Amino acid sequence: MYNPKPNMMKKIAASLHFLIITFVCCAQSDTMPKPKWTHALQTGINLNQASFSDNWKGGGVSSYAMGAFLNYLAKFQGTKWDNNSDLQLQLGYLQNKGEVQRKNADRIFYDYKAGYRLAAKWNVFASLNFMSQFKEGFDYKTKSVVDLKQDSLISNFLAPAYLTSSLGLEYKPVVYLWMRFGLGTLRQTIINDTRISNAKLYGLEKAGDKLRNQVVFQYIISFDKEIVKNVTLKWRYTVNFDYYKVGKPNAFVHILNANLTLKATKYISTNVSVNLIRDNDQDKALQLSQVLSLGVLYSFEK
Repeated sequence: MYNPKPNMMKKIAASLHFLIITFVCCAQSDTMPKPKWTHALQTGINLNQASFSDNWKGGGVSSYAMGAFLNYLAKFQGTKWDNNSDLQLQLGYLQNKGEVQRKNADRIFYDYKAGYRLAAKWNVFASLNFMSQFKEGFDYKTKSVVDLKQDSLISNFLAPAYLTSSLGLEYKPVVYLWMRFGLGTLRQTIINDTRISNAKLYGLEKAGDKLRNQVVFQYIISFDKEIVKNVTLKWRYTVNFDYYKVGKPNAFVHILNANLTLKATKYISTNVSVNLIRDNDQDKALQLSQVLSLGVLYSFEK
């Protein structure tokens, strides 16, 4: 199997970044006399608590959980150009009596896309996407090889982080559904924590490496709609195919993020989020996270 040299990967990375930045800069100048901007903001706090007396015969452990989230979406629609900016932040903690505090949600997601209209439902696009987490993450089933008194560190801020630059075609049959075909996509894995990079996690070939470049084909389908009154469903499915791993089990990476929001009142909501990841460079088994929360929600649209 052909393996690209590091210098070639750097040249490909630089070329893709240059093309995408040029495309995005061109998208800022639109001839439409009255451009249309749409802004949507959602932010909230979720709290959960349970307590049991020491002699509670039904069993159980006192606990509390709290989390916060912020979602911001900005869209620009011009005569030929359109721009989308999507920011999603989430952080939550769980505390069980007698145990150390643990994360139960941690997500940084930002996606920017500039598209130029070719036909009624087709665009050529350039996009930049960033994904990471805020705080340290641990494998609580495995002790650290450095210090057996500590759990094994498996993630941190910018470790990993994924920076994806993509050029391709976009299909938008309806306002709440779109698909992207990223024919030229550079996926970069950043490991800015020596403790994690030395363990050669997330597909790193050598201990101590902090950057991994992959040239992939990327397909994304996204759905965002109020399916019934006060019930909004938003999901995004991404597939990355590594051109240089044809025929290998780790050639594909599948990511599904889904969120269902039910607004009980103007400021009270229930939120269900599900995340699925199939990435053999991370784990050969399917990864699943699911969070159900009730809390205060503030939303704004303009």
